[in-house]
This record gives sequence, C-alpha cells and structure tokens, in this order.
Amino acid sequence: MPKQGGLSQVSAPKYQRILLKLSGEALMGKQGYGIDPEVVTNVSQDLCTVRDLGVEICIVIGGGNIFRGVAGTASGMDRAQADYMGMLATVMNALALQSALERMNIHTRVQTAIPMETVCEPYIRRRAIRHMEKGRVVIFAAGTGNPFFTTDTAAALRASEMKCDAMLKATQVDGVYSADPKKDQTAKRFEKLTYRDVLTQDLQVMDASAISLARENGIPVLVFSIHNVGALAQVITGQGDFTIISNEG
Repeated sequence: MPKQGGLSQVSAPKYQRILLKLSGEALMGKQGYGIDPEVVTNVSQDLCTVRDLGVEICIVIGGGNIFRGVAGTASGMDRAQADYMGMLATVMNALALQSALERMNIHTRVQTAIPMETVCEPYIRRRAIRHMEKGRVVIFAAGTGNPFFTTDTAAALRASEMKCDAMLKATQVDGVYSADPKKDQTAKRFEKLTYRDVLTQDLQVMDASAISLARENGIPVLVFSIHNVGALAQVITGQGDFTIISNEG
C-alpha cells in the first residue's frame, strides 16, 4: 500500500513554477505493460492539489511503459527508428494524463516536439509559458523531437526553456541512493547532493547531460517517490521524503 501523504499544515509552496518528470514505467503501476488508470488518477489528484497552491506546472512524460527505444535497439532495430517509436509512446501517455486531468476540471494542453496537430499542439515555447500563466497544466511529449536524447534530457531542456524554479523527478523510491535499494539493503540514501556528486559518483538518477544542463541553468532537481500519495505537494512545500540536487552540498 502506498503511504498516504498530505500536508501537516497549510504551507506556502517553495517554488512557483515547476517541471515534473514522469517516467512511463511509473504509469504502469503493478501491471507489466501499459497504463494503470489508478496511478494516472492518483498523479492527477496530486497535480490538482499543487495547482491549487498557485504553482504553475509543466510535465515531461516518458514512454517506457509502451515502448523503449533502447530495447528496440537491443533487438536489432535502427537506433533512430527505435527512438522515434519511443517518442510516439510518450504522446499516448500524455493524452492519457491530459484526459485524467480534464476529468478533474484542470485545463491542460499537450505540446509535442513532433508535429501532429490533429491530436495536440506543436511545441512553442512562448505559447507554453502563456498557458502556464493562465493556470493551465502543460504536458510536453515526444522528448526533444530528436533521437539519441532521453526524456530526462528533454525534461532539463524544457525546465530551462520555461524558466522553472525546480525540476521534480518522480521515481520508484523516495530519493537518490548509492545503489538500487531494492537489490542492495546497504544502499545509502542521500538527503542532499550537488550536481558534481551525481556526476562523479555516477549515481543513476538522471543521465549526465540532463544533470549538466540543470547545473548550467541553476535548476535544483528534487527526487521523490511517485508511489507516496500526496508526496508532490509535500515536496513543493519542503516537507516529506525527497533528495535535492543543487549547487549546495
């Protein structure tokens, strides 16, 4: 059972504009493939709570629950072709999340780096910023629109372009560990890290290009568990369990 979150008291958010990085795998829940409606609903409820705090929200979503470019390459597929297939999977996830959010009366826009005007808007930076200023949640799909770049890098890129105050990465565990805590019971959990720590210790939280881009633009990265209901609002207000990666040790 996921831990029940919730704010111990009404607190002001520490960040006014955030980017949430959601992996495709997080949307699977306990399934082995696809989208778990319960997980999508829980995520949407957390986003609703945060938006009600006055926080402007944008999201970058992965597609690993449907197709992973790396897996396609491993089976002999051309890398660029496999990555494009993975980008299309992110669009499917973005539309599913948009549907769940709009059922909660949260105005949402999906923007994709690969033009497909029939189902969503093309990515236009100034338009995305204007959507957030109007209180809409913006979901960025199709990564950067280019093969050979991960959705982690896309998240750091969009967070920089949107001038976000923080980038939050929702993972399977409640922070950054020295090793996989599900496989190594001696793994150490970190409360705070610098960008340099992550790079030099090769901590597998985000790829190096994403961490480097966040460092160059001074965007703190907060890592927390997607499975803790209410955790997003707690992190935004400086409560709960998470690891913060920034210039300060």
